[in-house]
Amino acid sequence: MFVFPKADYDMSKAAQTRQNILYKAFEMIYQKGFQATSIDEIIATTQVTKGAFFYHFKNKEDMGLAMIREFLAPGMQAAIITPLTDSKNPLDSIYDMMHYLLLKDPFFNSAYGCPAVNLIDEMSPVNALFKEALMEISKECQGAIQVTLQRGIENGHLREDVDAKHVSIFIMMSYNGVRNMGKLLGPACYPVYLKELKAYLANLT
Repeated sequence: MFVFPKADYDMSKAAQTRQNILYKAFEMIYQKGFQATSIDEIIATTQVTKGAFFYHFKNKEDMGLAMIREFLAPGMQAAIITPLTDSKNPLDSIYDMMHYLLLKDPFFNSAYGCPAVNLIDEMSPVNALFKEALMEISKECQGAIQVTLQRGIENGHLREDVDAKHVSIFIMMSYNGVRNMGKLLGPACYPVYLKELKAYLANLT
């Protein structure tokens, strides 16, 4: 499940304000995009002063990078990496993770796609710092899938000639693609993708 960092009620008031800004900004940016979301809109939604916003963040870019590190990265960790940890059957684990992400996770809305994929599409071509931060998340997710596949090769669930790195990259790219198509076609395209993913994974045995 995609999850946000839990609120810590022992936080100082300033830390709670900062987390609230990031949380509200994340929600708005998921729906509208980073460039279409203004600082004034974030301030109005969080009901903080402009001075409070700039106390915590130098500018909008600084806030966006903090949002990636503190909300997006932990969320993708929980949604993709954690479900694959110590999996017994790697192919089942990968399929089940994708099935949950696409059809059952309460956070994701097909109309808005995936927040990580959206930011990759929107910001990687225009901002090197965003690209670097998003690349790190992507590599961690791809790496978790690769490790899971390699474990499957070693325990005999997959053929020995399977290239775990290439397959993991392909799976990540296909996830990015179906999330974008879901924004266009709606959630009806997800079961089609999952059916073909299952057939593809079965061919790795």
